Amino acid sequence: FLLKTHMQPERVLYVSSQNASTTFPAFVDRLEYSKQEKKIAITLHNLWKNDSDIYVCAGVVKNSSFLSVNRSGTMVLIKEVEQTGCSNSSWGIYGLTIMAALLFSVLICCTLYRVN
Repeated sequence: FLLKTHMQPERVLYVSSQNASTTFPAFVDRLEYSKQEKKIAITLHNLWKNDSDIYVCAGVVKNSSFLSVNRSGTMVLIKEVEQTGCSNSSWGIYGLTIMAALLFSVLICCTLYRVN
């Protein structure tokens, strides 16, 4: 199992010893995993702020319903990221700069025309 353990405890992924897997609803289409021998690599995509938590891997104890956790887990902290890009005010500045350059070019052309 891959489990979220503290903020909002829930199951994330289950992989059986026969390689059958179950991805739990909150992580469907947001999780990939690969298994090589006894190692599993898990990648989470499109994380949301409420995905922040401590994630642990756990194994099912044979002939029991108990889970065995052998490590302290991995803390995942998702921060909100501000979208960057050109805002309307940025386009206004670019437009004014281009207009100023064009007017300057016209002024130079008129000055050169009068000199001749």
